[in-house]
Amino acid sequence: MMECSLFLAAGSLGDTVNSVRETFGLNLPHFLAQAISFSIVAFLLHRFAYKPILTALEDRRQRIAEGLANAEKIKAQLAEAEEQRRKILNEASAQANRIMEETRAAAEKELARRSQEAIATASQIIAKAKESNEAEFARMRAELRREIGRLVIETTARVTGKILTDEDQRRLAEETQRELAA
Repeated sequence: MMECSLFLAAGSLGDTVNSVRETFGLNLPHFLAQAISFSIVAFLLHRFAYKPILTALEDRRQRIAEGLANAEKIKAQLAEAEEQRRKILNEASAQANRIMEETRAAAEKELARRSQEAIATASQIIAKAKESNEAEFARMRAELRREIGRLVIETTARVTGKILTDEDQRRLAEETQRELAA
């Protein structure tokens, strides 16, 4: 039975194909000519239009991929350059701080050295002033002794009413100096 229904279906299918062919005016030689023309046009389009377009699209896709890769590489280089810049700035800052500390230390040393020099110079000036005062004091003392000796001799000469000899003057001067020294 099944075989029978297949034949009927095939028979009805054939009728359907014939009715469609008649309805649409299907002419087999024209259909084959159109199919061959379509195949030629499709081949030529594929060969001369579609393939170059696909090649251009593939080239463009590769350039875009290269551009993205370059952008990533540039981004990485930029990040590396930024990190290098930070590192250099940190090193420069540390070096500047170190130089400032060295400068401060050198300034403190120089200040201490100059202070010591000033103290030494002041001490020398004070010592020279003391020496000068002592020398002046000794000179004035010696002059005072001579003057006192002269005054003693002169007073003695007036009191005694006689002129003293050089020997008497010398003896009186020595006695006066001994008494003043004591």
